[in-house]
Amino acid sequence: MPHAVVSERQRSRAKQLRRAMTRAETLLWRYLKANRMDGVGIRRQTPIGNYVADFVCFSSKLIVELDGESHDFEERQKADQQRDAFFVAEGFQVLRFTNEQVMSNLEGVVEAIRQAASARARGLPPSLTLPHKGGGNIDTSQDHSVITDKSRGTQP
Repeated sequence: MPHAVVSERQRSRAKQLRRAMTRAETLLWRYLKANRMDGVGIRRQTPIGNYVADFVCFSSKLIVELDGESHDFEERQKADQQRDAFFVAEGFQVLRFTNEQVMSNLEGVVEAIRQAASARARGLPPSLTLPHKGGGNIDTSQDHSVITDKSRGTQP
């Protein structure tokens, strides 16, 4: 796949972010890198346009973003919405997880990513409801246990 032109500033920012990844980003990266998710290639801290995506799978046009506590503020959430709109306009699907979700339910997060990447590769919508930060009054801890149980092949 040909590389998009990336400014030196964006390239430098991406390198800096790779060196200063959060604990959740590091944990998820180690898992994704070690298990290669069914042979699907994923890159970390990748510049796309004026943004740097936490994780991207170009073959499935999938972006995974991890949100820490700074994303709890309204201003940051608006910026995230603009960022997501840009990625969607570029043909990507964006999955957002909190750092806490990764730390407490790594297998469930990875399974959600695997299913979304697989569905996108086949051109189908994902078959499972993905956890979403700020999803209203839904208790996401229940959703995670279901995802974890499915990843183990057992029924909740």
